[in-house]
Amino acid sequence: MARTVKGPDARRERWKGHREQRRAEFVEATIAAVARKGPDVGMEDVAAEAGVSKPVLYRHFTDKSDLYLAVGQKATELLMDRMGPALVADGPIRARIEGIVDAYLSVIEENPNLYRFVVKGSFVDRPVEKDVVAEDKNLIATTLARILGDYLRAFDMDSGGAEPWAHALVGMVQNAGDWWLDRQTMSRENLSDYLATIIWHAIDGLLRSAGVQADPAKPLTPLRLVD
Repeated sequence: MARTVKGPDARRERWKGHREQRRAEFVEATIAAVARKGPDVGMEDVAAEAGVSKPVLYRHFTDKSDLYLAVGQKATELLMDRMGPALVADGPIRARIEGIVDAYLSVIEENPNLYRFVVKGSFVDRPVEKDVVAEDKNLIATTLARILGDYLRAFDMDSGGAEPWAHALVGMVQNAGDWWLDRQTMSRENLSDYLATIIWHAIDGLLRSAGVQADPAKPLTPLRLVD
């Protein structure tokens, strides 16, 4: 029979739940303020969006850096909710590459101010213990490295380069996305196609160097060139 929590412990649990709920509400208010006013918002903008005073915010967050990290965590969730399915999707290799690239670009296109808020980090008032941007890049690169490594090993190829290649690809796509957000000289679809093309040809060249021919319109399965 389950034991009912009573007394001080029950009150602590209720307060903990209330605090977590309020923190989540203030994170959403911050994201809304950033979307409306841009990445250089201040605590007064967040408080106005939330309909509270700044002292109320500071009762739930240690300081601006604490709020920034909470918003960064939410941004990571938004990114991975979109990219996760693309990273594990099956299908033709060229289409998979474009799907992963487009998933990333779609998130920053839909949330440009939130992306700049997290990347710039100008909201913080002290050094933060976590680098949200670096953690996101490492998370994506680690997943890509595992995928690349699995493919290379399936073709009996050296998989030692999978990790640096994955980090290089993540950096390339992020830098191209930064440029695109500032310039907007082409559609997201065109940029996704251009980036997927260069990534595919890099992979294709690597495979061909080991005598492997892969059809970009088919799932990537071991197929040796006929001598």
